[in-house]
Amino acid sequence: MNQEMFQNRVSRVLDKMKERQLSQLIVADPKSIWYLTGVDVDPYERLFALLLRADGHHVLFLNRLFSVSQQQYEEVWFSDTDDSIGMIAAHVDAGELGIDKVWPARFLLPLLERRKDIQPVLASDCVDDCRAVKDAAEQMLMREASRINDVVCEKASAYVRAGMTEKEVAAYIERCYLEEGAQGPSFQTIVSFGANAADPHHEPDDTVLKQGDCVLFDMGCIRDRYCSDMTRTFVCGGLGEADPDFAKVHDLVRSANEKAESMIKPGVRLCDIDAAARDLIGAAGYGPQFNHRLGHFIGQTDHEQGDVSRTNTAVAKPGMIFSIEPGVYLTGRFGVRVEDLVLVTEDGCEVLNHMDKHWKVVG
Repeated sequence: MNQEMFQNRVSRVLDKMKERQLSQLIVADPKSIWYLTGVDVDPYERLFALLLRADGHHVLFLNRLFSVSQQQYEEVWFSDTDDSIGMIAAHVDAGELGIDKVWPARFLLPLLERRKDIQPVLASDCVDDCRAVKDAAEQMLMREASRINDVVCEKASAYVRAGMTEKEVAAYIERCYLEEGAQGPSFQTIVSFGANAADPHHEPDDTVLKQGDCVLFDMGCIRDRYCSDMTRTFVCGGLGEADPDFAKVHDLVRSANEKAESMIKPGVRLCDIDAAARDLIGAAGYGPQFNHRLGHFIGQTDHEQGDVSRTNTAVAKPGMIFSIEPGVYLTGRFGVRVEDLVLVTEDGCEVLNHMDKHWKVVG
């Protein structure tokens, strides 16, 4: 990634600041700082911040323990015993100061004690809105992360057998990520058998797979900082007499997924995309069993700012990447979720996952 790309990203954030009539903004999320500068630091409990200014005099505040190299902006270095808050206080102007949503109170409150002439304003949306629209380099990385997810999900569906535990299959998936070149999972891999799949965020345990159980994989990996996320739901060894509605519910959920994806294009409200899937499931009598939003934004983290929900009236823009994941959860019986990532294009959308979405028999 080159400096021109980082400069373009900073320019987009400065445009957002101008819209908000903000002349200064403290960025504290390490992933946002990397996004804007290429400086990669995990600060742990130490202060790490980028001060963006409308006049272009940007300042990066760094602990001397951080090993970084960049010459774009002024650098202010400090040790563990230096007055780092005083250093920031000396660089900010009176008036409104944009604050990142993740900046800890242990830094913000002492700054406000020092500078009574500052009015803090929550302004991380200036960066979040830019991160929500992926540039060409990010789109390429996320396609690759999703390609790996497809490959590993195919492997896992061929691997799973009756008698295995959820933990065994989850561990297999995470080993496969490393074999395929990913750095690891982007969130705790969800493997759910039978009635456990009715819990959307079930954590894999020692439940043993039985013939007739549904099998749900909700999985994602990280490749070169960027995440993937997908869900597929199968059945072990046939439908089984205990779950005669599985095929019907799966077909309904898949149809809701495909209906939502078919309407995605620039200018469509995100709440209307949610409604398309939700109305279809509701008309079939399963509205209460679809108990979460349709999707979430994704990028350097599995869940980024932004969602596809009934309350989000923002419109889709080219470059946005988010999940489409309708589900139906029947407590005590089974759950079905079908999830893809989609990239909004100039005239529609590109579905980043290519693994077949129809239900199939595994194990």
